[in-house]
Amino acid sequence: MRPETAHPEPLEPAPPPGSPMPPATLARTPAPRATLFTLGCRLNQTETFLLRGKLEAAGYEIVPWGAAASLAIINTCAVTQLAAAKCRQSIRQFIAANPTAFTAVVGCYSRLGAAEIAGIAGVDLLLGNNDKLNVLDYVGDGRKNISPLIVRDRVSREDFSISFAGEAAFDKRAGIKVQDGCGFACSFCVIPRARGGPRSRNFDNLLAEARSLAARGVRELVLTGVNIGLYDSGGRGITDVVDAIASVPGVDRLRIGSIEPTTVPDAILERMADPSHPLLPHLHLPMQSGCDRILRDMRRHYDRDTYAGFVRKAAMRVPGIHIGTDILVGFPGETDAEFSETLAFFESLPFASAHVFSYSERQGTAAAARRDQVPVPVRQQRSIALRRASAARLHQFMEHHLGRVMPVLFEDPAPGHWPGLTDNYLRVIVPAGQAASLDLANKVRPVRLERIQADFIEGSLAG
Repeated sequence: MRPETAHPEPLEPAPPPGSPMPPATLARTPAPRATLFTLGCRLNQTETFLLRGKLEAAGYEIVPWGAAASLAIINTCAVTQLAAAKCRQSIRQFIAANPTAFTAVVGCYSRLGAAEIAGIAGVDLLLGNNDKLNVLDYVGDGRKNISPLIVRDRVSREDFSISFAGEAAFDKRAGIKVQDGCGFACSFCVIPRARGGPRSRNFDNLLAEARSLAARGVRELVLTGVNIGLYDSGGRGITDVVDAIASVPGVDRLRIGSIEPTTVPDAILERMADPSHPLLPHLHLPMQSGCDRILRDMRRHYDRDTYAGFVRKAAMRVPGIHIGTDILVGFPGETDAEFSETLAFFESLPFASAHVFSYSERQGTAAAARRDQVPVPVRQQRSIALRRASAARLHQFMEHHLGRVMPVLFEDPAPGHWPGLTDNYLRVIVPAGQAASLDLANKVRPVRLERIQADFIEGSLAG
């Protein structure tokens, strides 16, 4: 309803009889407002980016999370109990602030925790992973449902394609989804239940999106998926994907997201070591544990020696490579001695950083049914110890780079500085005063790395 004004405009005089009617003035209907919220992995973030493009193409105005909106799409995570709790909290917060809005909850937690989410008053749609990118087909005209619509989608094992939208300039790094699902069946993990078995994206389809993103100004692409090293479409593997995207004009940098250590071909290391190839010297290799007994109980696909051999090979073949890892502490039955073994194993290898997670019981997994659960306070203490070791290792890695001049891809300006990333995943800032007259956004510039500030390096433009 249009509000009354204190001083309405005077009416136009009526035209004389027989005069042609003036053209009708059509009132513009404001675009509907949509907001998106993402929890979890880089793959979820990539899928949310695709959803944003589809919303924009459908005429929605995208507003920040927390602003008033008529539609919310909440892309959920279920990897831990804490992640699930954050999902529920985010859903309730949006509905409380926007009680008449259409609320769509999609992703892993929608598939595994549908009953819990459906119990939240105001939820309109629950959609799993297989059809989440088609969420607008279920939103319709945006009118709220009397009760939540729960779509129990089946996950196909066939290659998939993704329709993507977006013509506006996009001058940041972007993820590109190349694979989904996993069949490794680790004893602690719910992802195979949430996303299904491994399947690959149609090669031509993903290459078309890479060209579209490059045409919009994206200079760095990040390959995302659940188990991307398993990519296999039409006889092409992950190395073929890397080479094809690297040949797209405008793609200056190509980065691989988290990848299982047993699925990385030597050809990937060769390309990382080649300074003329866009593939960047950065690997994130989940380790989970440094104890062989725990690795067997986790049903991982390697032992300590196999894992250590590959990490050392990568560090030897690729100069300056940043190798990160995931470590899960407090797995059922893990003793103090076995945790110490994992800590020592981490410190013995050329890692630059680690993401440390406390084990979280997930219903339906083999590990959750065990009776030898580690007390939560013990899990938390072990997490703190490993995070300290990771922080120390990152500091050492940054120290090793001080004084060097390295190319940095700059992002949007932040208050007082320009942030960016080196090719080997060091976060760098340049004080704004050193580049007061320059627009560095989405540009690669050489930077001299000068001093460590917390978990980033401050530097100055070189040359």
